[in-house]
Parts: sequence; structure tokens; C-alpha cells
Amino acid sequence: MTEHLTPHEGRKAPAARPTAPADPRGALLRSPEAAETGGTGAAAQSRADEAVPGAPVPSGEHSQPSAAEPDPHRPRPAPEGGVPAQPGPGAPAGAPDGEERRTGQPRPPGAGPVAMRRDGDRLRFVGAATRRIARGIDLDEIVMGLCRATVPTFSDAILVYLRDPLPVGDERPTGPLVLRLRRTDRLRSIDESSEDTDSDSGTASALQVVQADIADVMGSAELCEVRSGGALAEVLRGVRPVFADAPAARAALPELLGEGRTLPSGQRAILAPLRGRRRVIGAAVFLRRPDRPAFEADDLLVAAQLATHSALGIDKAVLYGREAYIADELQRTMLPETLPRPTGVRLASRYLPAAETARVGGDWYDAIPLPGSRVALVVGDVMGHSMTSAAIMGQLRTTAQTLAGLDLPPQEVLHHLDEQAQRLGSDRMATCLYAVYDPVSHRITIANAGHPPPVLLHLGGRAEVLRVPPGAPIGVGGVDFEAVELDAPAGATLLLYTDGLVESRLRDVWTGIEQLRERLAATAQLTGPDHPPPLEALCDEVLDMLGPGDRDDDIALLAARFDGIAPSDVAYWFLEPENATPSRARRLARSALARWGLEDLSESVELLVSEVVTNAVRYASRPITLRLLRTDVLRCEVGDDVPQLPRLRQARATDEGGRGLYLVNKMARRWGATRLSTGKVVWFELNRS
Repeated sequence: MTEHLTPHEGRKAPAARPTAPADPRGALLRSPEAAETGGTGAAAQSRADEAVPGAPVPSGEHSQPSAAEPDPHRPRPAPEGGVPAQPGPGAPAGAPDGEERRTGQPRPPGAGPVAMRRDGDRLRFVGAATRRIARGIDLDEIVMGLCRATVPTFSDAILVYLRDPLPVGDERPTGPLVLRLRRTDRLRSIDESSEDTDSDSGTASALQVVQADIADVMGSAELCEVRSGGALAEVLRGVRPVFADAPAARAALPELLGEGRTLPSGQRAILAPLRGRRRVIGAAVFLRRPDRPAFEADDLLVAAQLATHSALGIDKAVLYGREAYIADELQRTMLPETLPRPTGVRLASRYLPAAETARVGGDWYDAIPLPGSRVALVVGDVMGHSMTSAAIMGQLRTTAQTLAGLDLPPQEVLHHLDEQAQRLGSDRMATCLYAVYDPVSHRITIANAGHPPPVLLHLGGRAEVLRVPPGAPIGVGGVDFEAVELDAPAGATLLLYTDGLVESRLRDVWTGIEQLRERLAATAQLTGPDHPPPLEALCDEVLDMLGPGDRDDDIALLAARFDGIAPSDVAYWFLEPENATPSRARRLARSALARWGLEDLSESVELLVSEVVTNAVRYASRPITLRLLRTDVLRCEVGDDVPQLPRLRQARATDEGGRGLYLVNKMARRWGATRLSTGKVVWFELNRS
């Protein structure tokens, strides 16, 4: 960090300065260059003025912190020229920068920095320190910035206590006020720095000030419950920093640090409450060694500024963390927790947010089971990256699920989504791709609303971009959507994705789609022409195509492996709604089970088929359908033209009917009813063994 030159810089100073008493005010400051060369005059004075307290210095300990911060409780290394060390008690006052008064020789490391000679030094220090604190985004960064900005320039050690738990915004805390020791920092002594030790304190509740002339503050209590009406509560309520020898602080500090802790005598410790926007959220304790000038009244103003900036930054960090948590919860609840396991298709998905700190976006995917063992595959992308985009996405996803439950054609689903987006607002734009896979016919019907086209990976390793009419985005209005029906051979894999996977600042959409196609084909070659790649591993391989800096947008990925249902495993009939239809349905079911070698299920299947078909015959006016499917389970589906769904109820002893669904519920593995645009389908499943 570069500071402005002072008016004294650039002047030619005399060769020797007269001896004068040192100005004892404030913290101490030393120029690393002067300490090394022992120089005096204008150059030395200029370099001394540039060494601003709180600004980054050449020392590795007090330079800009890296991504991996050291343990905050490990002793810090000794100053080596760049860290302002403190003068020894025997050092004469007024010695030139870096020189001994009597000998004129350079001071040994740690012998003593120069005191702040002007009030401007304090202002420059406060400015540099608050800038360092303001650089922090999260709670730990802000607290660490406070520690690194003050040690060793303003104090030799610091303890930072924060409220536990920290209140968020206008939230009113409940229970007693409890402070937790959040972080400690200190400057190691010269004796410590001469030894390469890797020992760790092992606890966040220990502050060590290793100096012969100062008592150790060890094992400070990690938790402190502030007693109502006690000395610590009074100091915190007053908000203003106080010296340790002030009457109010004499009882407050032992309560905070724990009984038996000995503090430096005199004005060598400051207790500064940390007050946020609404209330006190913690406290900071600044300590100085005996060989350093004691704190002065002006230092209380410095401590107040540091405490205020830190507390407001902590308040904002807590609010930001809560918003990020809410956004993360909103996004996760909008996306499916688990994917269904429909018959004849296997599914896998991935979701990557554009920002790791907040999973907020408008990308979504879904897999919705449909009647007839079909499944709807949906992927969409709402414009923007905000809470509003996530909320719009949730509404469109809910609408798509409702429309899918009505078994509408894909183009009709997109048409209704377009109308819903227009009702939500004039600028609510989204892209969406809606596909319906039928495992019995091995066909897939796809409609597109401005979304990137899907890629189909065949069993032999060939990957093709499906030719689907692009259509207009949802929300444009007045646009017709077109659906196409394509083959979906067994063993093939359909990949649906959002544009964040294929588009970035480094490439356009079509270049990314071609790279995706090539990546899928190359991955399929690894498993051979007769075996498709594992679905989960395939999704990981697809995401690995993203290089550093390629991910500018959210990514939603949905992969579907088409296994299908063989025609030999399907039995399908049309039955007229007649009185003899239930008995005919029992005979047909018995014949199909015998053909499949499932005679053990005949009794249960015949009973349940008879009950469901009887209910359909009673109300239907058109032919009903009966279909049996043999997969890992035996599934039976009965369809009719009556939209009213049957309800399970407990029949009374005098009722002649109403027990059919009760039997289905007791005997079937699963059962359900789905409303269609042309009626409904009632289905049940039985285990094959």
C-alpha cells in the first residue's frame, strides 16, 4: 500500500540532529532501511515517514495474508527489520533512526523503533488499518484484519471476543450475553524468533506474551457469560474504550479473561467494546509490553475507531452470511433432492452454481414420472442470477410439474409455461427443453423453447446433436412451439444441459456444443462399442471439459440412459365397458402371467385387476385399456375416460361396495391414480418374488 509523501520529504536535513527528549506519544515506528544502514538525514527521514503503521511491510509475517492463513493462535515470528520492534528500557531518547545515541552504530534488531512524532501518524495508521479491516468479506477475514493491522504497530497482543451466537440484523438475542474468544494475536519475542519452533497452543483460549517484564496471560476463558449489572456489562454498555487501570475496567477485565489472569500494570491495556449497528457484539483487548510507551488518551480514540470499523464490518459479514445461507436453502429446495427411478430409464444429474459462495440462479432440471411408465425430462434456465431468478425458476418448475401431471403434449406444456411467464412479468424470460420418453415404444418426443439442443450418445459410441426446432424463449408470447418425435434406442444416453456448460467468455455456444459432442464420443470409446459408459462417471467426464475460467454461468445437467422395455414384456388390451369385462380381464391377466412364468402371482393379480376394472366399467363410456408390464416388478395399468380420481375410504359394514381400493392398498407394493387429458389411469405394482 503506497502512502502520500509528507511535507518533510525531499528536504535536505543537516548531517547531525541535536539531542532532544523523545516524544513519548503514541505507538512506535521504525524505518527498516534506516535500521539496516544506520543512515540519517533526508533519505533516512523520508524512508521513516514512508513506513506507515498498519501498512504492509516487507516482513513475511505482516505482508498481505495468503489464501491459507496460519494458525491464529501460533506465536508470530520476531520482527526482522520490517516489523516495528519496541525500544529497550535502556535506549536513550531522541536517538536517530536506527542508531544508538552514544555509539552512532546501527541498533540491533528489536532494540527499538521510533515513536510517532505527529498526530498525522495516528491518522495515517487509522486510515491504513481501517482499509485493511474493510478488505475482509467474511467474519474471519475481518477479525484477522483487525489483528494484523494492530499487532505490532499499535499493540503487542490482542484478544478479540465476539457474542455467541452473533445476532443477525434486527434479530433480538435470547438468553444471557455470552462472549467467546474468537481470535488472539501477538508478537513473538526475539528469543522465540531465534528458535524454529512449530509448537501450537492447541486452543483458541490461550494468549501468550513471552517477555520477561510482562506477566503471561495464559489460558484465558474461552467463554465468558456477562453478568447482568456486573462490571463488564457496565463497560460494554458504555461503548467507549477504557484503560485497564480505570476503575470500571479493573473488575471488568478479570471477569472477561477469567480469575487469576494478571495484566500489565499502568496504561498498557485497553478494553474496547465492539458495537454494531444495534447492539454490542463483542470486545477487544489491546496489550503493550513494559518496554514500550504506555497508551495515551489519543490511543483511546484510535482504539475506538478500530473497534467501530471492525464491529460494523462484522455486522455486515453476518448479514451477508445469512443472505448466502437463505439463497443456498432456496436454491436447494427448488431443485429435486433425489431423482425418481422410472421403469426403463436410468437418470443422473449435476448442478454447479456460478458462484461458490451463493447458489443463486435460475437453472433447473427435473424428471417427472408419467402414466404408462413414461417419464418427462425437463431442463430450463431463467435469465439472471439473483433471488428473483431463483423464485421465478421455482414457479416455472412447479407449473411444469402440474402440466406434466395432466399428461399434456410437450408443445402444450411449453405454451402454458410461456403464458405463466407473461403473467409473472413482462421481462420474465427463460429457456426450456421438455422431452417425454416412452420405454415401450422406444421413442422420445421433444419440444424446445430457445434452449441448447440435447446430445444423444448411441451405444456404438457415436454422439449426435439432435435436430430440434429451437423455438422462442418462454416469456416472449404469441409464439407456437413445435414438437418432434425421434427414436430412442436401448443403450443410448440423452444429455440435457444449460448453456453454462457450453458457453463462456472463451467460446461461443456452438463451439462448446461441438466440444461436448466430441467429449462424449471420446468417453464412449473407453468402454467399447457394446457397453455404454457408466452414467455417473459420464456426468463427471462432461464437467471435466470445463477449464479454468470457463464457468461463467450456472450449470444444470440431466443424463438419461434408455434401457426401454422389450415388447415381449408388455401385454396390452382394449376392453369394452360391459358386465362381462372383469371376468375377461382376469382371464387375459392369467394367460399373460403363465406366458411369463409368473403363475405364483395369478391369484393376487386376478383379484386386484378384477377390482380396478370393475370400477372402470361402472363409470366409463368408452373402451377401457388394460396393460401389464414385466420389469423388475409387475405393473398393471387400467385406463378409462372418466377424469375423477378414485379415493381410498373405509367402507362401513352395511356398504355393498367401496372395498376395492382398500384391497389394492393392502396387497399392492405401490399404487396410484393419474389424471390425463382424456381421463385417468389407475395403476398398481406387485413384487415378482
